[in-house]
Order: sequence, then structure tokens, then C-alpha cells
Amino acid sequence: MVSSVEEHWYIELKVGYFFSALNEVTLLGRVGGEPQKRGTEEHPVVIFSLATHTNYKYDTGEFMQRTDWHRVCIFKPSLRDTVYNYLKKGQRVYVAGRLTYGEVKDEAGNPRPTTAVVADDVIFFQS
Repeated sequence: MVSSVEEHWYIELKVGYFFSALNEVTLLGRVGGEPQKRGTEEHPVVIFSLATHTNYKYDTGEFMQRTDWHRVCIFKPSLRDTVYNYLKKGQRVYVAGRLTYGEVKDEAGNPRPTTAVVADDVIFFQS
């Protein structure tokens, strides 16, 4: 009998693909605020917040909606300029990219972890 792990590796080798790691994120949601320019002249970045929703139902039958907020960063020059000039608060967008983790210091100098999506592609939907 072949385990699912052995079968998984066999399928990857048979197809000819071997991924040592994968960091891929796909989000569909609404923009939380106007895009902002950050960074420096040498290393500019545009950031915006994106809201996504998850709907679920309790055992009692009550429906709930949870909103998650994502920080989206754009470094690609042409995409960065397009997003900054045309993306508006409340607009629905599709974002494809990768997760990145970092650390910033708060006002007291304490390190605070951060998570962001570095976008490779942003597709605008009409409102």
C-alpha cells in the first residue's frame, strides 16, 4: 500500500515538477482606503488595505460574517503607479502575490510583528 505522502511525491516526479517551497496568496475583496505611497525615492512602495469576508453559521442557526484585513504592498513600478492612480476605496479587486513577514518598532521601541501580501498582480473590478 502506498501512503499519501509517497503518492504525492510520485505524482510530482511523474509530472516533472518539483517544488521545494511555495508561497502564493490569492485574495478577492474590497479596498479599505485610498492607496498610499511609502518607502523612499530609491525603494518606493504603494500600500493599501483589503477586506475579505468569511461567512459561517453557528450551531444555533445564527449566521455571522467575519472580516479579515490584509495589508497589500506593491513594488513593481508599472503596477504600483496604476494602483496608486486608479484604485479607489471600496473598489472590488483581485490580488495575487506572496506573503511576507517583518517587524516594526512601536512608539515605545518594542518590536511588533507584521504580515503583508506583496502583490504581483492586481485586477480591478467595476463597482
